[in-house]
Amino acid sequence: MHPGAKLRAALAGKGLIVAPGVYDMVSARIADGMGFPVLYMTGYGVSASLGLPDAGLATYTEMAGRAAQICQGTATPVICDADTGFGGLLNLERTVRGYEAAGAAAIQIEDQVFPKRCGHTPGRRVIPAGDMVRKIEVAAATRSSPDFLIVARTDARTRLGLDEALRRGEAYARAGADILFIESPESEEEMARIGRHFDVPLIANMADGGRTPILPRARLEELGYRIAIFPVTGLLATAAALGRVYGVLKAQGSSDTLQAELYPFDRFCRLAGFEQVWDFEKRWPEEA
Repeated sequence: MHPGAKLRAALAGKGLIVAPGVYDMVSARIADGMGFPVLYMTGYGVSASLGLPDAGLATYTEMAGRAAQICQGTATPVICDADTGFGGLLNLERTVRGYEAAGAAAIQIEDQVFPKRCGHTPGRRVIPAGDMVRKIEVAAATRSSPDFLIVARTDARTRLGLDEALRRGEAYARAGADILFIESPESEEEMARIGRHFDVPLIANMADGGRTPILPRARLEELGYRIAIFPVTGLLATAAALGRVYGVLKAQGSSDTLQAELYPFDRFCRLAGFEQVWDFEKRWPEEA
């Protein structure tokens, strides 16, 4: 079964689909074991894990490689951020093929000018709507299965206003987008207007610290959203935890007071895949 078929089935059900942001194999495997219906490979998080800001600096090769690691190392369907498609229409064709081959359930493409910017930071500009329509048409024609879903994101709200963002969403849905992502609405009222405007599945971007209010699950459902992504929640929590324990190490010179706060070492060995190593060594012991 194509991984996108699982996501399509989830969309056909009821209730809000909560998708935690994952950015490396540790975050992906932890989330994968918790029963979420879908995961979200965050471009912001992947870029940060490479030591880069989310400003169009991570390459297609780096992003597609991380998508393959995450998708092939987990059982949960993954929506994968592909930024602007990493170039023009020919680049986008390669990106769609690469992400589908990587095992993604869905590819997210946005209408920013390359190099892009994180959707909750200043300085974003968008390409003409017609150019993005062509990108979506190319993506739809390139995918090998209709179950490989296309998420069309518009960043028009911040610079051009909500009306233009809604018009673009309409055009992108007509062009073949399966899911719409109207980025960075700035109030609950704007989110309600987005929810009333469309009858296709909508993504709510719950970017902690960003421009959009973080709303309870029930309210997001009431507003008409089908998927809520939490792209940086895990990343920010990880950074906070590292800051705390490294601070203790610096101040005290030991981890002896931190044991209750640490992920158990034996569980982490299993998370990292050591059970497969141990099983292999039992089947194929080294000769004395």
